[in-house]
Amino acid sequence: MSTPAPRTAAGWTAERERSNLWALRLMRWIAITAGRPRARLVLHPIALYFLLVHGKARRASLNYLVRVLGRPVGWRDAYRHIHHFAATILDRVYFLQDQFDRFEVSATGAEALHAPLDRGEGVMLVGAHLGSFEALRASAQGRGARVAMLMYEDNARLLNATLAAVAPHAELHTIGLGRAGAMLTLRRWLDDGGIAGLLADRTLPGHSERSRTLWLDFLGQPARFSDGPFRLAAMLRRQVVFMAGLYHGGDRYELRFVELADFRAPAPGPAERGTGAADPRVAEAMQRYVTLLESLCRETPYNWFNFFDFWSADDAAAPASP
Repeated sequence: MSTPAPRTAAGWTAERERSNLWALRLMRWIAITAGRPRARLVLHPIALYFLLVHGKARRASLNYLVRVLGRPVGWRDAYRHIHHFAATILDRVYFLQDQFDRFEVSATGAEALHAPLDRGEGVMLVGAHLGSFEALRASAQGRGARVAMLMYEDNARLLNATLAAVAPHAELHTIGLGRAGAMLTLRRWLDDGGIAGLLADRTLPGHSERSRTLWLDFLGQPARFSDGPFRLAAMLRRQVVFMAGLYHGGDRYELRFVELADFRAPAPGPAERGTGAADPRVAEAMQRYVTLLESLCRETPYNWFNFFDFWSADDAAAPASP
């Protein structure tokens, strides 16, 4: 682990992705009217369009694929990568409308999530831009579990606008970080046995006193990761479970759960108790997260959906994403 990066605001929080809501509504109309088999045919021209037009995303895809596949790659590889992403975006329409019977969803390691829920304890789920987080709804609804996403307010507003276009009647709970009362809301949600999920492969704003950005080895080169999610779990004394909804093609998804850390016990050492700031378990959990993320990227390389230079030292290289 390297020295924390300077506390400068992450550039991607200044960039605001403006989704084309008209296009999303069109995709929703195609998905519902034409049905999934026909709608999937539209993914081919969409993926080809992005491959040809969006050079930055194409270059980022090729850069990542060279690292993860360990061989020379070409446009065919990038097309497959982008098509995987487009397929999960289409399926988001159906997942958000609770049409789970369209999919074959399996689960690996689900006991890591179910055990604390069965005890009535809330769980913090830590994921990544890997596969489909919406696939979790298939598992959560079957158990009557409540899921909330943790994100900053601007991203929450953007996500809600996107959902209004894709699935107007979908209910998605969000807890806005960085606002007064957010910690109390999160604590109550977890105390009531809820699931709180967040994606930890994007750095949090550098001015936050509750997080640091660290450079950790990832696919052969150091990349930036924030310890904020793990320090938050340590402060709230919660279990942390990794989750990814891996897309295996066609209608097949696999939910992968792995316990990363258990912060229910007090931090070792009186100076660290109650803050998580110097808790060695935070660093251990963070390293386990990055190691697991790298392993899953190698196992299912086309499920990685960070289409920017993840290893760049330039803050502006990373866009915001809900």
